Amino acid sequence: MIIIGEENLNLEDFNKILFEGEKVDLNTKALEKVQDNFNFLDEFSKNKVIYGINTCFGPMAQYKISDEDQKALQYNLIRSHAAGSGNTIPNLYVKALMITRLNTLMRGYSGIHNEVVFLLKEFINRDLYPKIFEHGGVGASGDLVQLSHLALNLIGEGEIWFNGEFRPAKEVFDENKLSPLKVHLREGLAIINGTSCMTGIGIINLIHSKNLLNWAVASSSIINEVVESYDDHFSKELNQVKLHKGQNLIAAEMRKMVESSKLIKKRADHLYNHVDVGIIKDKVQEYYSLRCVPQVLGPVYETIQNVEKVLINEVNSVNDNPIIDSENIDVFHGGNFHGDYVSLEMDKLKIVITKMSMLVERQLNYLYNNKLNEKFPPFANLGVLGLNLGMQAAQFTATSTTAENQTLSNPMYVHSIPNNGDNQDIVSMGTNAALMTKKVVENTFEILAIKFISLLQIIDFMDFKNKLSTPAKELYDEMRSIVPKFIEDAPLYKHIENIKRYLIKNKLNRIN
Repeated sequence: MIIIGEENLNLEDFNKILFEGEKVDLNTKALEKVQDNFNFLDEFSKNKVIYGINTCFGPMAQYKISDEDQKALQYNLIRSHAAGSGNTIPNLYVKALMITRLNTLMRGYSGIHNEVVFLLKEFINRDLYPKIFEHGGVGASGDLVQLSHLALNLIGEGEIWFNGEFRPAKEVFDENKLSPLKVHLREGLAIINGTSCMTGIGIINLIHSKNLLNWAVASSSIINEVVESYDDHFSKELNQVKLHKGQNLIAAEMRKMVESSKLIKKRADHLYNHVDVGIIKDKVQEYYSLRCVPQVLGPVYETIQNVEKVLINEVNSVNDNPIIDSENIDVFHGGNFHGDYVSLEMDKLKIVITKMSMLVERQLNYLYNNKLNEKFPPFANLGVLGLNLGMQAAQFTATSTTAENQTLSNPMYVHSIPNNGDNQDIVSMGTNAALMTKKVVENTFEILAIKFISLLQIIDFMDFKNKLSTPAKELYDEMRSIVPKFIEDAPLYKHIENIKRYLIKNKLNRIN
């Protein structure tokens, strides 16, 4: 059981809830703060102008409303802003969104009635997923549109995914014996005004990216084995004179991966004695995609580390407006809902994951091009050359998907477009950035899947299985149980999808 409000959430907490089925509960002391904060605001807001309680929203904040209309205003806000469109956000990402929003509200600075957090807890634990759309957020006053769809469900309206389909919220509430949320004061604004959608999506992007990095290092180590490369380009001696933590960590992991390999060569054994003048049979140095793995993936590691730091800070922050501060007996208006921190980190993350996919695609090209590698059949083709085609078309998929990543990696952070009557005159586009990063991450799993299938074929062609390092041999056996060796041409799409699922589900967790 993960207790929300007791301590700051970390990435492992999210991993346990999202991927291991852990339930959540609410810390008693934090609940008391939530209720005390609500009680304070209820009394403090009387006879004062407080944004979003007795004023309208955005550029219409200059309109003060009567006390009798305050609750209706909150309902109007939720219903009017449930204006999303496009594809629905997958349930896993919606769950991350709800965890993130619950944790923020449990900080006790939002002036909400504790009915909100109790109901959110039930949604998370019962796997009730609001119908939330990809399109709608500019990430400035937070994820207003996406979070409005969450709020719409909490008040018992809209559609909720339950037992395999979207169904009317009223039916789902009745079957689960739950009561819809009733607005008490400012619950509408507090729920929708924050960065929890972009951050929730970002958390899953981060978890997947850490996994991708592990698989990229593993596959890069294995390709160095099968091409029988020299060991000095990932040696401690070479890398330690470059003072980057990521590079040295990647190189160290590659050394651990291949230490039991019978294929990696020592340079001194081949090139330091009695080499005749003329053409040298063995390559003196490998192509960059094989030789520069620590230098390419090192920055990826360091970027991922910083993304984690920023996202976890955001998860544990208060990011709505205004901030209700019962300790200082005041209400502070500002812009904690602005998503620039998340937007920038998502852009950086998709850039480095795109670079990772480019590395993998070039390694794949090296495997396929017999004029480069001078030892493997074209396109990992184990059949009859000229009759069979092997993995030729899979390269089209890998290359086109890498190209899509390259286009998607253009930043959203600097794509601010003023809107909302120019009230929101500079915006973050953080949710767009997170969703684009999600696509880049998913694409990269596909490219890696194609590379691993190709490596299996090459290992069989060269009869290298028993010469592989122990980790490589274990991965070979696991993946060969999913994709059997094939000689005759057959559709590859199911194999690619099955290995992609294997990579997503099985986390190596070698590099943290």
